[in-house]
Amino acid sequence: MATLTSPKIYAALAVFQAGDAIACAIPAKPIAETLDKLGIPHDIRWLLPASKAASVIGLLSASRFPALGRLTTAMLTLYFALAVGAHLRAHDRLVNAVPAASFLATYASLTVKGPHRG
Repeated sequence: MATLTSPKIYAALAVFQAGDAIACAIPAKPIAETLDKLGIPHDIRWLLPASKAASVIGLLSASRFPALGRLTTAMLTLYFALAVGAHLRAHDRLVNAVPAASFLATYASLTVKGPHRG
C-alpha cells in the first residue's frame, strides 16, 4: 500500500485531474455528450473544471500538507460517488461508469490510508 500513497501517485493523479479539468473546460466533445446524456445542467458545468483544478492543488500539496491531501481525496471520493450515481440514475451502460467507479475506489483508498509521510 506504500506505493499507492507515494508522492508520485499523488502527482500522477494531479496531472490526470489537470488534463481532465482542461477537457471539461473546453469541453471536449465526448465529455459534453456524456454530460448531456447524464442530464447535467449547462449552468452548473463550470463546477467540473473548477473543482478538478482545485483538486490538483490539494493532490500536489499532499506531501507537505497531509491533512489537505486527505481532505482532497475525500472530496474526490464524494465527487466520483456522485458521478457513479449519475451514471446509474441515467440508466447509462454500466461500462461507462467503470472509470468513475475505479477513481472512486482509488480515492477512497487514498483517503483511508492518507499520504505517505517522510
